[in-house]
Amino acid sequence: MRLAIDAMGSDYGPRETVRGAVAARDLLADDEIILVGDQAVIERELAAVGAPRDRLRIKHASQVVAMAEPPVEAIRRKPDSSMRRATELIARGEADAVVSAGNTGAFVAAAHMIAKRLPGIRRPGISVVFPTFYGPVVLIDVGANVDSRPVHLLQYGLMADLYARKVIGIEAPRVGILSIGEESEKGNELAREARELLEKAPLAFCGNAEGRDIFNGRFDVIVCDGFVGNIVLKCVEALVSNMFQVIMQEFKALDPQAAAPLAPVLKELRRRHDAEEYGGAPLLGVDGVVIICHGNSSARAITNALRAADACARNQVNRMIVEAVAHAGKPAVGADS
Repeated sequence: MRLAIDAMGSDYGPRETVRGAVAARDLLADDEIILVGDQAVIERELAAVGAPRDRLRIKHASQVVAMAEPPVEAIRRKPDSSMRRATELIARGEADAVVSAGNTGAFVAAAHMIAKRLPGIRRPGISVVFPTFYGPVVLIDVGANVDSRPVHLLQYGLMADLYARKVIGIEAPRVGILSIGEESEKGNELAREARELLEKAPLAFCGNAEGRDIFNGRFDVIVCDGFVGNIVLKCVEALVSNMFQVIMQEFKALDPQAAAPLAPVLKELRRRHDAEEYGGAPLLGVDGVVIICHGNSSARAITNALRAADACARNQVNRMIVEAVAHAGKPAVGADS
């Protein structure tokens, strides 16, 4: 596989991105990783870690999309940005996947404008994985589209079901739609109409999922519109961060002798609930594997994002998405307007 990565876009610049790419190269023995960005800067980072250059290639790009830039304008006004050049590689078939920890809105815009949508897909959606006590839960969409129609949510369900099975390793995902009550009549018009479509789809659809169901083991895939999903994502991230801060504060207040036996327990707890284990969020529905990372992604997160990109490409997730959407039937004319 050939994996392209925007080496310049993250909060840390190329430092963590390059280190994560080097580690991924060592784990993915058959892959070539293409680092896109300022060649001189990337060369310095590679030299700093003493990385061998086999299966690492640099594609120079002279511009960088900043985090605060307007997404569409940034992609249009910076034709030689690392983000745009990396996305162009999958559009031209010169890479099998692309990863970026840069401006999320701009990366989504680049995917729409350059890579385009898969045949039959009305709106791509961003899918994230929440680690829970009962195992991973996939949530889609978390911000690609804030205004959705029922057919979009149907396609989100089909795409996330395949991602959960082929990449996350959930054998038979139980799919739900996020709503305000488990009864079928609960929810707004969008949720009720989308539920009717999902009930008829070739999925293990299990009905409405309330907010608490994200973490209680009842569902493996949960579908919602991007407005709601983005709020859920940010709330969960903040809650988890706050919870671990409180735990660590209490841990440090303990007597050292009492704290010592708890240290490995806390380490394992953090590992099991660390979103960096999954690295990034795929933008499902575009013609090419696109993995979106947090701006503050560590080298470990970048490594795992590249592993996820490799898994999506190797398992031909996009081909199966096209087949699943075609099998489910064409949406009504104008359904995505």
